[in-house]
Amino acid sequence: MTPVGTIRSIVLKCRDPEPLASFWSAVLGRDIDQRDDDWWSLTRTSDGPRLAFQVVDDFAPPPWPGRTGEQQVHLDVEVDDLTASAETVVGLGARTLSDVIDSQTEAPWQVFADPAGHPFCLVSFR
Repeated sequence: MTPVGTIRSIVLKCRDPEPLASFWSAVLGRDIDQRDDDWWSLTRTSDGPRLAFQVVDDFAPPPWPGRTGEQQVHLDVEVDDLTASAETVVGLGARTLSDVIDSQTEAPWQVFADPAGHPFCLVSFR
């Protein structure tokens, strides 16, 4: 099948893009490449889309766990060491939303909220 296109950006809505861009820049090791009043973004890499942050004045973080449609997207971040990575993201301003979830059929993961309240998971396949 011939694709129509590729995903250029994943955009997270927020009230203030500067601290959110700084948080995700540190988590993903990407530089901030655009800084405007209502739009900040991280550099795009060869292995995927860029991550961007757009101002929404009445932004409200999605609930966790979101089972009624409010939480439409979350990010999974693959890490080598779940414990060390969890400590790092909390030190950068993330809030812990769950204990480590470890099932026999999937890699262990843990749920956090970024500084704006977006849920994301750290997942370790190691």
